[in-house]
Order: sequence, then structure tokens, then C-alpha cells
Amino acid sequence: MPYLYQDSKPRPAAHPGAARATHSSGKGYEQLRQECLRSGVLFEDSDFPACNSSLFFSENPPIPFVWKRPGDIVKDPKFILGGATRTDICQGDLGDCWLLAAIASLTLNEKTLARVVPLDQNFGPDYAGIFHFQFWQHNEWLDVVIDDRLPTFKGRLVFLHSAELNEFWSALLEKAYAKLNGSYESLKGGSTIEAMEDFTGGIGEMYDVKAAPDNFYEILEKALKRCSMVGCSIDTSSAAESEARTPFGLVKGHAYSVTGIDEVSYRGRQVQLIRIRNPWGQVEWNGPWSDNSAEWRSVSPSEQRRLSQAARDDGEFWMKFEDFKVHFDKVEICNLTPDALGDSTVHKWEVTIHQGSWIRGATAGGCRNFLETFWTNPQIKLHLTEKDDGQDECTFIAALMQKDRRKLKKLGAEMLTIGYSIYESPGRDGHLGKDFFRYHPSKARSKTYINLREVSHRFKLPPGDYILIPTTFEPHQEADFCLRIFSEKKAITEDLDENVAIDLPEPLHPTPGSKETEEEKQFRALFEQISGKDMEISAEELEYVLNAVLKKTKNIKFKNLSLISCRNIISLMDTSGNGKLEFSEFKVFWEKMKKWISIFLQFDFDKSGSMSSYELRGALKAAGYQLNNYLLQLIVLRYSDEQFQIEFDDFLNCLIRLENASRVFQALSAKNKEFINLNIGE
Repeated sequence: MPYLYQDSKPRPAAHPGAARATHSSGKGYEQLRQECLRSGVLFEDSDFPACNSSLFFSENPPIPFVWKRPGDIVKDPKFILGGATRTDICQGDLGDCWLLAAIASLTLNEKTLARVVPLDQNFGPDYAGIFHFQFWQHNEWLDVVIDDRLPTFKGRLVFLHSAELNEFWSALLEKAYAKLNGSYESLKGGSTIEAMEDFTGGIGEMYDVKAAPDNFYEILEKALKRCSMVGCSIDTSSAAESEARTPFGLVKGHAYSVTGIDEVSYRGRQVQLIRIRNPWGQVEWNGPWSDNSAEWRSVSPSEQRRLSQAARDDGEFWMKFEDFKVHFDKVEICNLTPDALGDSTVHKWEVTIHQGSWIRGATAGGCRNFLETFWTNPQIKLHLTEKDDGQDECTFIAALMQKDRRKLKKLGAEMLTIGYSIYESPGRDGHLGKDFFRYHPSKARSKTYINLREVSHRFKLPPGDYILIPTTFEPHQEADFCLRIFSEKKAITEDLDENVAIDLPEPLHPTPGSKETEEEKQFRALFEQISGKDMEISAEELEYVLNAVLKKTKNIKFKNLSLISCRNIISLMDTSGNGKLEFSEFKVFWEKMKKWISIFLQFDFDKSGSMSSYELRGALKAAGYQLNNYLLQLIVLRYSDEQFQIEFDDFLNCLIRLENASRVFQALSAKNKEFINLNIGE
């Protein structure tokens, strides 16, 4: 699948007020709505039509779905009825509990909810069959419009629905998120934190409950007070355990949301409790402190009202915090700002964003286990200059996100296993080479390589310069990525993508006739034989000469030089302008080509006769060409084969084209300089 070069220079964080319209017409929600009102026709979204392709990409619908508008399902549809609450989220026949858990958490923060679900839309007099929602995607807020046709079976919503049958905000939100990701099926399976970040643009952190810090209760309490979104789950040991129920009424491999944490006075002592919600809207914990447990009888009615405790089968329940730590395995926290888990002082966090790509054969080098290619990954320099207040170190969070993998599911894409390493900078500019990573260990790294959309971790390092290397675990895996750096104090980041520069050696002089090697003497004889009396050869004759000689050259793989390549060589070397090469011109080219052969052999590390495309950066630099990632990726796509190998004829063609291009560039630069001097003179 195609991946385009992404400029990874740092960018400021996006703001929701500037959400970009995404409809293919280029029109925003209000313009589309007004057009529908003027025409008297309800909106139908051609970008996400009411058909099977919007539902599934790998199968046909298991039942005959009928797309209906809310007004065709109930008599008096409402967008929001009595406020948007967590009881409005009941899972349907789609495995997207991770999304529903995030939506339930979203309802706990009115300001955040209103940003994702604009409240100025309804089924009133200005109803036009169109609704819109806003989501964060890779440092950009998007405004997603949909029509309100929803999949039904026997007159009931098939997927997400509210406990109130005439309330539709949650079902429409799920549809908008399905559109954002390509289809409803694309929402099957995921991590709660993924949706949480798309709702907030926040930063996610994951905790292993069994290895959580001693102050874990305080961490969760602080996170909820600061309106962070919190989810939790129980691990499975096999696919067969997915959504298996435990004897205590909990569901394995299922995404829950944490909706509250508090202490209660019980028989003269304080007990720490945590409130959990199952997005199914039913199936609850049946142990101590569950809805109908004996413990509540020893708690005063006023205390129960304070905790909103009620014995109803709505999927929400309290449990003792110690029991929570025993039965649950993972907690995901999405901080609207990273200070939710810091100390009690609210900080203004600095954020920088880098967009980039791993391109097969050029910048998809894999992790440090693959040293031969690891160094070719994108490299980002991090300057930590200011210590945290009262500390000797600098705090920052590095969050690496792979982009659009859910949307690309229909093309066979899966989440890649990703992570990153951080090295102390050696103090020099430019892309670091293989030898640096061979002899220097990492200073820090992501906790693990994992196939999640985002990997993030919090670090404390001494002030200084560091190099962060974002990678996939395996080499040759392509994806676009977004790297976010959150820092307590100002941190400066820059991409180590090298500037384009040309530093060619002085023109080589031919070997004097008296010192010619046996090979060169044979070459002269062949040249004289082909050229005739004028001692000049055309492109056709040059093609014959070079192919005859190079096929006899040892240690390099060579297919064939084309006639076009030979014309390019003549264009490069012909000083007389007659479209042919004299022997003296050819001798200069031959010396140049011997240098190129030497470079090719130098970078053919496995002595296979061909060069890995990952070594092309170093080989071109040795030949005098310093290229950035963009140009390097284009050259790799043009000249490497499916095994990321470059044979000598392709390497030669590349260098000929680069040298011709550099001469044109230098000529244009000289003319521009002359033009500037003339203007200055005037």
C-alpha cells in the first residue's frame, strides 16, 4: 500500500476550534445543512452510503439490515434526552466495547463531550437529516458529517443504542466514528485508549495493575478529578477466553470504563472503592460491594446517595479497590494534559509533533536487533535544556502513533509492532551512521514493542541532547507515524533529515598511457576498433563498449546499460557538443566510473554483487551527494528491486542522473547569481 514521505519537522499542537471539514464536496456541516433545508430534501451522505460496503469489508451482513432514519424507527426521536450520560451507551452486535467504554468516559466531562458531540443539533424544525461530530486525528481536528440513516433489524438498532429507545446521539456518534475509520467492521477490536485520544487529543498511558505503584489509588483519583478518561480490562490467556465470564460476573478480554473512585465509612473504618461500568449495560460484578451485597446495609442512606449507589442492572457497579487490583489486569488513562498524573501542581506542558514515514528499502530499518538497517530509521534530535522545578532532571513523555491502520484494515493492514529508542547525542549534526549504534547503548527506550496504535512512556533524563529513533520491530514494514513529545519545560526538537548538498571531488584525470593497466590497454584497443578513424563513439557504440566491459567486471551484478543511459553519459561528458565521446572524454568518464565501482564494492557488505538499498545513503554520500529522506525514498523506489537490492547498472544510472541534475542546478545557480550581481550593479 502507498506511503508518501511525511515531513517530520516539529509542528504545534492542533486546536479543536479549527476542525477541518472532511466531506468530499469541500463543504462544511452548516453549508450542507442549509442546502438541504432550501431544497427540502434530507441529506444523504455519498461518502458513507447506506449500503453493505459501509457495514463490512470482509463478509456479507449476517442478517438483512435495513437503513432507517430515527423518525422511521420511533415517533418522537431526540438527539439527547435528559443530558448525555453513560447509561446512553448500550452495546449492540459489534465487537467495539473498547469504543463504548471510551464514550462512557466521555460523558463524565461536559466540556470534552460538547467538543466531540456539538450540542446545537436536533430533530426540531431545522432538522435536515444531517449531523456532525469532531475527532482528533494525528494532530488535526476533523469535522465529520453523516446522514442519520442507521442500520436496523426488525425495527431496532443493530449496533450502539441508548437505553432510551428514542435517544440517538450515541448511535450517530458511532456511525461518524465508523465513517472516519472506513466501515463499522473496522471498529471490531481495539484499545479503549485509542478512542479516548481521538475524543480529546490527549496523551495515553497504560498501567499493569499487578505491577502498579503503591500510590495507584491516588493516581486514579487525581486522574478522574482532572477529567482524564480511564478504562480497564482483564487479560485473556487464549482467544477462547475472549468475553468469557468469571465466577464473579466479570468478563475477560472486555473493555470497561472507570467512572468513579471514592472512600466510604464502613463499620468505623474507611474503605477505598472504585466504580466500573460494563458498556453492555448489564452483566456486573457479584462480589463484595456489588449492587445487592450485604456491605451496603452498613452504609447510611445519605452516603449511598452521595455515591449514586442504586441496585439496578445497568452494567455499573462498585467494588473494593483491593478486589479491583486482584481481578483486573490493565488500566488505560488518557490525560487531557499530561499533568493529570504528575504532582499536585498544574503545569503548562509543551507539545511538539513530528509526522514521518517508514518506507521499505529506505527508512524502514526495524529495531536495534537489526543493526544493519536500524540506523536508516528516521532520527529526531531532542534538546532538553531546562530542569524541572526543584529537580535535577527533565520530564517528558514520548508518544509514538502509527497512522490510519484501522482505516486500512480493508486492504489487509494490521497494527504493526512499534517502539522507540533514545540515545545520547554525540554532539554532531547529521544522520547518525551504523557504527554509532554498534558501539553506543541506548539511554532509554519504550517499555516494550507492542502492536498497539500508540506506544507512550514517561521519562526523566538529565539536561542534554538526545536522539530518538522511532521504529517498527521488524524491518521493511511500511507505515506513516506521528510522534508527540510532551515536556514540562521547553524542549526543542529537530529532525536529523539531512540537507541536500553536493560535494563532488575534483574531476579525475585519465591514467597516462605508459601506466595503463592491461585491462585499460584492452579497452583502448576495443575503443579504436569500434570508433574508427575519427576516434569518437556514438551513444549506440558506447552502449556496446560499456556492456562488453562491465559484464567482465568481477564482484558486481550487472544486467545491461540502456541506450538512454549512454546518451545521458554523453550529455554528462561531451565537452565539444557534437553528441559523441572522444577517447580523452571517455577516459575521464572511465576514471569516474572506476571510482563508482570502488564505492559500490565498499558498500556491498555481504559481497553478493549487489548493494542493499539501506546502504544507498552512505554510498551516495561517499560519491559526493548528501540527500534528505524524501529524495532518498524516491531513488530507492526507482532503482531497488523487490528484495531491496541495487545492482551496479542501477547504481550507475542513479549517479549519472544525479550528476547531470547537479550540473543543471549549478548552472542555474550561477545564472541567478549573475542576475543578482547585475541588479546590484544597477
